[in-house]
Amino acid sequence: MTAYFVAHKARLDRVIETLERRVSWSPFKESASPKFHGEEAPRAGRAAFLARLGKPFDLADQPGEVGRTGGEVSPFTGQPLGITYPRADMNLLLGTSRALLRAWAAEPLETRMGLCLEMVERLHQASFEIAHAVMHTAGQSFPMAFAGSGPNALDRGLEALAMAWRVMTLTPQDSDWSKAFGPGDPVRLHKSYRQIPLGPAVVISCATFPTWNAYPAMFVNLVTGNPVVVKPHPNCVLPMAIAVEICRDVLRAAGQDPNLVTMITDSVDRPIAQELVTHADVAIVDFTGSARFGGWIETNVRGKQVFTETSGVNTVVIQGTTDLDGMVRKLAHGLCLFSAQMCTSPQNIFVPKDGIMTDQGAIGFDELASRVAVAVDDLVSDPVRAAAILGAIQAESSCKLLGELRALSVGQGTIIRETTPYAHPEFPEARTATPLLITCDIGARDLYAEERFAPVGFFIRCADAEEALRQASADAKQIGAITAFLYADDENFVARAEDAFAWAGANLTINMTSGAMPINFSAAYSDLHVSGLNPAGNATLTDVAFVASRFRTVQRRRPF
Repeated sequence: MTAYFVAHKARLDRVIETLERRVSWSPFKESASPKFHGEEAPRAGRAAFLARLGKPFDLADQPGEVGRTGGEVSPFTGQPLGITYPRADMNLLLGTSRALLRAWAAEPLETRMGLCLEMVERLHQASFEIAHAVMHTAGQSFPMAFAGSGPNALDRGLEALAMAWRVMTLTPQDSDWSKAFGPGDPVRLHKSYRQIPLGPAVVISCATFPTWNAYPAMFVNLVTGNPVVVKPHPNCVLPMAIAVEICRDVLRAAGQDPNLVTMITDSVDRPIAQELVTHADVAIVDFTGSARFGGWIETNVRGKQVFTETSGVNTVVIQGTTDLDGMVRKLAHGLCLFSAQMCTSPQNIFVPKDGIMTDQGAIGFDELASRVAVAVDDLVSDPVRAAAILGAIQAESSCKLLGELRALSVGQGTIIRETTPYAHPEFPEARTATPLLITCDIGARDLYAEERFAPVGFFIRCADAEEALRQASADAKQIGAITAFLYADDENFVARAEDAFAWAGANLTINMTSGAMPINFSAAYSDLHVSGLNPAGNATLTDVAFVASRFRTVQRRRPF
């Protein structure tokens, strides 16, 4: 049962080393190019995806099926995927997970770790199929779906496993203890330490990046001894269904009960999440999704360990720059990337009303906003490039929101760039939208003071850079922010911004103007994702706290 651990130990060691040094490394290739994967893997992955369409998705041996559900529609084709998934009896499914807890916890840590590492490898082998599934449910372009929901997500999964290994091996299994208590022989005790998992864990994945947050949660729960129940977003089930299927296959082949990993589904009109997370058999909840429901979980789910990653109002503060063109390009790209449907996408850009100093001289507020709008126009003018960067709009509600914001801006702001669809070169029916850009005063809170889950950016007119920093950091703390971005040529201002955003709990990127990396890219093994210090979430990928409270350690002692 430890064969998988032996086979993957070198990879685990490398991940631990990378995590300790916080450097760049991955065992996987982010590019989907046949140069790295050969000609057959891309073809086979696409064929496997196409073979899923229009058919029931069965999870062999999963108990409690009481019906079927399914309503996914591709944001690219506009057509239903036609896949139905098992709808399970919640009590029976969770009861099964609860019944497996003690046997799974009794397995050595090396066994559980080895199986999880093997799951990572099998998921990697299915990267092309999963990428097509993500593309046609979440709306990501294929290159993003492959990299972000394949290698990047698996790296986050490995990161969580490495952190779990470090935490779970801090305490030895046994120790011999001796202490003198006055005259006579010392007291000698043999002490043993046993890690006890909390119980079944529910992992709720989101509609736009389903695997990126789900993999770390799934693996950290499994390796710490907790059975996992995955609840995908009803509009994005297929990627997680494939992942669950693969994990179950690994368990079954190793002689373990495949029901250590199960899936429970719902529909948009018949949601089950509230009932699920409050169920008596659930001990752990990992949630990725809206701030509204994440806040409800944090407030109402009692007596369970809750880990949330929701959403935030990510801000940009501009005091000045020594590379105006580079800054404009980076901001335009950040506003366009995946049509701003990422939890790290910039939304609110705070700029002094009198403009800023740059390497090209003084630039006024309106001119700066106009330059970013022109840069966005340039990015989306080529349909092939637009398709790779923007992808598609996952939900019709985002398109509706753009219309509402256009109306709301009347009297509160000025639209400097209209949102329009772009013509996707491969999928004429794709649901697309380019960024809507609006200028407004700092008092127009109804416009910008909440996350707008759509391709929209607000240029906010401030009295000066100090007011911009005060408002941006206050919003991060009060409303929630995962990331923040700063452009400044005054190191004293940079220092004040670093302190302000640190206390607001927003990870800060400073003066990024060059290179191909998106400004909001979050690197596994190096970048921490979510601080837990503001309403954007209470859990961090990946710190010790993400692992340690999923189990407890008890001891026994006896004289020897």
